[in-house]
Amino acid sequence: MTSMTSRERVRAAINHRTPDKVPIDLGSTPVTGIHATTYSRLRDTLGLKKQPVKVVEPMQMLAEIEPDVLKILGVDTIGLQLPSTMFGFPNSGWKPFKFFDGTDLLVSECFNVTIDSTGDLLMHPGGDLTAAPSARMPKDGFYFDAIVRQQPNAEENLDPRLFAEEQVRLYNDEELNYLQTTADYYYKNSDKSIVGCWWQGGLGDIAQVPGMSIREPHGIRDPQRWYEMLIEKPDYIHGIFEIQTEIGIENLKLYRQAVGDKIDVIVVSGTDFGSQRGPLISQTLFRNLWKPFYKKINDWIHTHTDWKTFYHSCGSIEMLMEDFIECGIDIINPVQCSAAGMEPQKLKQKYGDRIVFWGGGVNTQYTLPFGTADEVKKEAVERIEIFSKNGGFVFTTIHNIQANTPPENVIAMFEAAVGGNIF
Repeated sequence: MTSMTSRERVRAAINHRTPDKVPIDLGSTPVTGIHATTYSRLRDTLGLKKQPVKVVEPMQMLAEIEPDVLKILGVDTIGLQLPSTMFGFPNSGWKPFKFFDGTDLLVSECFNVTIDSTGDLLMHPGGDLTAAPSARMPKDGFYFDAIVRQQPNAEENLDPRLFAEEQVRLYNDEELNYLQTTADYYYKNSDKSIVGCWWQGGLGDIAQVPGMSIREPHGIRDPQRWYEMLIEKPDYIHGIFEIQTEIGIENLKLYRQAVGDKIDVIVVSGTDFGSQRGPLISQTLFRNLWKPFYKKINDWIHTHTDWKTFYHSCGSIEMLMEDFIECGIDIINPVQCSAAGMEPQKLKQKYGDRIVFWGGGVNTQYTLPFGTADEVKKEAVERIEIFSKNGGFVFTTIHNIQANTPPENVIAMFEAAVGGNIF
């Protein structure tokens, strides 16, 4: 087979054609990235120049992956996303920050934390230290966890619009110019497949519910209470989803005008529907609350663009796969093969000709952090053999590469994917 460019390789795979080799993703999205401390050690192991690592997604402390690493690892993708964070401040004006393990990092000038009496780091919405903290990183921890700040009287006057408009708003001219300029640059100066990170179809994304970027969030902001409201007040949830979808589609129109056909994939949602053991919600709930809006979003995208729609959901979601396909989802991620009912062979046989598996390459809960390099390589080769038959597969880990993952294991994984030594 004739050698393909990265863009051609990804396009073949996501259109269920067999590429010249399996396409590889690392860091094109905030759910296919790598923790900054692991990335720093990876650079050292690869013998690359020692330098501070930029943290581009501070909640998960994800690293910006530089071109030299992308080239060595054979990565075929690049992400297009606004330089903003889960905490509502931009990635700009970089300043040094030393992680607890001594790793030298660069963080946004608005990355402003306070330290409580236990030594935990507290992050504030928008980096505003006058606002109550919205997230906590435990002392010597690796990530930030949301702090629930639901108002005591939040359930007295529930307004779906107020909640929805705190979550999404129309793009401004500066944001659209950034998307256009960056998409043009990536398309002209790289052969990589561009993945657009839109995310506004993330209806009920539990990571977004606490409103970590909002100074005083309104409505239901406690994750446990949110799930209860799916049953108690479905009209409230439906109203939120309806308004978010309306705003989201208006933004899709603007996004399309800005980037055109330069992107191949658009990340729509990060809403998790599965736990390790089974779905978090019933099939009936999904069909009543999510499916109509997902279909509306996907129908618009498929009518007006050639983009493939990318949906992220952790956990055991096999029960919902047919519904995902029916509402127009093209790509599912992270393909958590260790969860109940998510066996690779079964997934490929039942759904592999109708949906693309973007992930599933190596288990990031067990094999990658705790296995040997040989075990990592063996698992990656097995997954590639299963998932890549007749296309429909992009290789990456099952969610982000976590902190304290041995860099030798990361290298072994990518050597399995490229089919040889990388350095």
